[in-house]
Amino acid sequence: MLQQQNIASASFKPHAYAAYARMRESAPVYPYTLSNNERMWIVTRYADVLAVLKDDRFVKDYHNALTPEQMAQLPEDARTFEFINRNMLFSDPPDHTRLRALVSAAFTPRRIEELRPRIQQIADELLDAAAHEPTFDLLGAYTFPLPILVISEMLGVPPQDRHQFRVWSNIVVNNETMTPGDPQRQAALMAFGRYILELVARRRAQPGDDLVSALVQGEDGGDKLSQNELIAMIFLLIVAGHETTVNLIANGVLALLTHPDQRDLLLREPALIKSAVEEFLRYDGPVETSTMRFAREDLVLNGQPIARGERVLVVLGSADRDEAQFERADDLDITRQIKQHLAFGLGIHYCLGAPLARLEGQIAIGTLFARMPNLRLAVPAETLSYRPSMLVRGLEELPVSHGA
Repeated sequence: MLQQQNIASASFKPHAYAAYARMRESAPVYPYTLSNNERMWIVTRYADVLAVLKDDRFVKDYHNALTPEQMAQLPEDARTFEFINRNMLFSDPPDHTRLRALVSAAFTPRRIEELRPRIQQIADELLDAAAHEPTFDLLGAYTFPLPILVISEMLGVPPQDRHQFRVWSNIVVNNETMTPGDPQRQAALMAFGRYILELVARRRAQPGDDLVSALVQGEDGGDKLSQNELIAMIFLLIVAGHETTVNLIANGVLALLTHPDQRDLLLREPALIKSAVEEFLRYDGPVETSTMRFAREDLVLNGQPIARGERVLVVLGSADRDEAQFERADDLDITRQIKQHLAFGLGIHYCLGAPLARLEGQIAIGTLFARMPNLRLAVPAETLSYRPSMLVRGLEELPVSHGA
């Protein structure tokens, strides 16, 4: 039996892919004990992850899975923070269908393509500022501010608040113990919720041409968006609207800097940026696992019985390194014609912001190397630190140098 490791710890991240390979080989549906002694199942093979993502017996809303006895055993803060969880990420049809429809028009490929000039302008302005420093943290100077500015403008959020979003988001997403009850996380969620309530009140009094105003007006117009759903939706859009792209850009840049042959290929053939971004998503994606699912009934997955109400966690990063699906899965190849990576999930919960993340990744990485072709790591790659998180795969910082 494999020895359990804390998959959310920062120390696990540099060795995660090797550990997942061992799990795929000997325990593809792995029993994992949380720090509160509850069990969840970790799913690592591509075929099994795909099966879970497509199977409606695995639900996101625990209300649709847990027995009354199991509900009674939930920790108190699982109920306290219901207002954050009433979004499409943690819901099932028909609620999921209704909630997703309320925002889907803002994320169509056509609407996202209209943002190209503005995203390009932001990338250029950020690099203009960073270029004055021979060495700088790419995360702080570029990969974080670019997507947070884009999503803030879409939502109508004051840009000066983006730094506070980073603080709150890090506290909420970084969770090494993977169990509720952390006082700092609770405080951040409450502060975030209060901020959104104030934002909603301002947009209700003075609506603008932004997504928050549209959601508020939709609620007032009888589209059955409750107050908790409104808060949860805005929370999700702010967090998911930048977390995925921050890590996509940073992980993609790191992949190129540690694979100079692929970096040089992209410099010679910048048109490869689209396939390169797809390969970055597969090779070292920004979201390591999906959010938790619950078995709605007793079932069997790859020979492993799973009881009703038990948690199931699919590892997207492991599935996208599965040799059974991708030849030379551990190799970075920006010319790879990928069949179907799972970095954005699949099925009804496929990432609504995928077109935006792709566009931001293409512009950010393509522009960065076009303007700084001599970009290089300012520290040894093995000294880089990862964020402690079950959900995201992201660096704490990415020090780089440029120039001759």
